[in-house]
Amino acid sequence: MSQYIQSVRGMNDILPGEAEFWELFEETVRSWLKSYGYRPIRLPVVEPTPLFTRAIGEVTDIVEKEMYSFVDSLNGEPLTLRPEGTAGCVRAVIQHNLIAQQPQRLYYMGQMFRHERPQKGRYRQFHQVGVESLGFSGPDIDAEQILMGARLWDDLGLQGIKLQLNTLGQPGERARHRGDLIAYFAAGADALDEDAKRRLHSNPLRILDSKNPAMQDLIAGAPKLIDYLGETSLAHFGGVQQVLRDAGLPYEINPRLVRGLDYYNLTVFEWVTDRLGAQGTVCAGGRYDGLVQQLGGKPAPACGFAMGVERLVALVRDAGGEPAASGIDVYLVHQGEAASRLAPRVAEGLRDRGIDVLFHCGGGGFKSQMKKADASGATFAVIIGDDEAKAGEVTLKYLRGGGRQGMQDGTQKRVGVDKIADEILMDWEEA
Repeated sequence: MSQYIQSVRGMNDILPGEAEFWELFEETVRSWLKSYGYRPIRLPVVEPTPLFTRAIGEVTDIVEKEMYSFVDSLNGEPLTLRPEGTAGCVRAVIQHNLIAQQPQRLYYMGQMFRHERPQKGRYRQFHQVGVESLGFSGPDIDAEQILMGARLWDDLGLQGIKLQLNTLGQPGERARHRGDLIAYFAAGADALDEDAKRRLHSNPLRILDSKNPAMQDLIAGAPKLIDYLGETSLAHFGGVQQVLRDAGLPYEINPRLVRGLDYYNLTVFEWVTDRLGAQGTVCAGGRYDGLVQQLGGKPAPACGFAMGVERLVALVRDAGGEPAASGIDVYLVHQGEAASRLAPRVAEGLRDRGIDVLFHCGGGGFKSQMKKADASGATFAVIIGDDEAKAGEVTLKYLRGGGRQGMQDGTQKRVGVDKIADEILMDWEEA
């Protein structure tokens, strides 16, 4: 017999139990986003490859080494599994002319794909929550998005996540800094590793983000971008910081924080932790005012951020945030011909009243069915035998946490079929 086929390395199954935990996490995130007025947008997983080469930059690790790209066999169009969400969101906003209607606060959740070596907190298929604001130019929206992060960590019960902040200024300021940066690193070329040498003339800012210990002294002495910023850029950065100070939110200015994508300008930020090993960033983003025009739209300011779901779920679990197993309300046990005809109608009647029912399938005696009812996590068992069916009744058994005084686990009683939903709902009201 041939060996069974396994999933692609770095593209993981999320199994029952784990998936339910993810759903609880996603419900918290959706509620948090709604409280700030952000609305959902759903985007394709596959986009035209030029969208990413134009938005992210051709001389980036993502485009050069990490994208899953292919040619459509029907029309020869180059396509790519999305490696990040901002470019696709901006493409949709331009295509459907959303900013012309009003400024937009949008969010999306879903899979992203990057061809890289899988490790803890980093996978080839990974999940992100992306948040984008388009049409807002002031520092207030930058600060709002940063404060949003602080609130989410509190909602999730997470501690030890620290904010790092920087500004990249505007393109002209970056160009002057870039020229001096190239000259500085070229003078110390003997200390550069191969990645740094490759990036020296194409993307020298990324050298500042290198984690190579042998290069840290050289990097520490590099020209600082903030020294090249004009009055307007500094005022914007000051405005962001003022809101954060007024809110009492601590932060660290990290002049080496440059982000890995070409489209950023002005504010950039990361939320980092030391509890995930080398993959310490759980949320990152910033302003990208030029991207809408770069992708063919009318000029419009924008900023946003993305969060890694796998990393945040791991942090929530490490913090003891594992939820109790969520059982269903009723496990419906039935045996006998008349009972098996009545049972589906009882189950549907309970569901009509908003009660979750796990209907026993597969036969078996009352004893084996009750074992499954106990293991299901259900609060109640509704038991129907032929005697109950003939009498138009069911037996209601409290499996755990019976709400009424005196109704201890294991207590049971006969109830009319037309009264069973009221009996359960009344118990919840009195619990």
